[in-house]
Amino acid sequence: MTDFAPRSLLYVPGSNARALDKARGLAADMLIIDLEDAVPADRKAEARAAMRAAVAAGFSGKRVAVRINGTGSEHQADDLAAVAGLALDAVVLPKVDAPSDLDPARPLGVPLLAMIETPAAIYAARDIAADPATHGLIAGLNDLAHELKLPDGMDRGAMSHAIQAIVLAARAGGVWCFDGVYNAIDDAAGFAAEAAEGRRLGFDGKTLIHPSQVDPCNAAFAPSLREIAAAEALVAAATGGAQRHEGRMIEDMHVAAARALLERAGRK
Repeated sequence: MTDFAPRSLLYVPGSNARALDKARGLAADMLIIDLEDAVPADRKAEARAAMRAAVAAGFSGKRVAVRINGTGSEHQADDLAAVAGLALDAVVLPKVDAPSDLDPARPLGVPLLAMIETPAAIYAARDIAADPATHGLIAGLNDLAHELKLPDGMDRGAMSHAIQAIVLAARAGGVWCFDGVYNAIDDAAGFAAEAAEGRRLGFDGKTLIHPSQVDPCNAAFAPSLREIAAAEALVAAATGGAQRHEGRMIEDMHVAAARALLERAGRK
């Protein structure tokens, strides 16, 4: 992949025309128009029509994905028909437990983002990430916590092994990986802390459920001024091979990482 991963991926209910319109003015890197959890069964057809109209109208400067209903759902065939032929950057598939769950969406010819939401998916994550159709993994931590039978409100540290397994699988497969949503939309400090933790764990970005989370998410997953300055100093000092720099040993992989950070920050 040569394009940068989105930092902020905002779910927008497909049945909410007002939210779809408002999303055009937000700074989210990617909008995920949701036909799954956010839409009641009796409004699925309405959501598909609204989604198609919104995509046709365009979202200037934003990447757009659609989350369809999962493999085995009675709604998936109609979702696939609705997204076929649309100019989408990705299709999000929920509850992908094995590469075969990607099969219904393969004919779309669109990059797929696979949601890892069950214990079975954690064990299969490496194979899912290695599938040619997969462009990225999304941690579906609400469903995973439910499947693990964790007490309500449990700190996500209880899922630390599973969370890191998603990052490891994505990196082994050379695809993106995105952290799960933060449910407490009024807890700005809690969101900032979780987003910062997600970046430390190696995620490329984070999925979001409220517009107020977009700006702090972008800040959390963007290089800081301190990181940019440090990267510029490292690149300037590098002479090739292993060497001492500001009290530590650096080698070519550190230089490559610094150059990648500067490229993402727009500093080449």
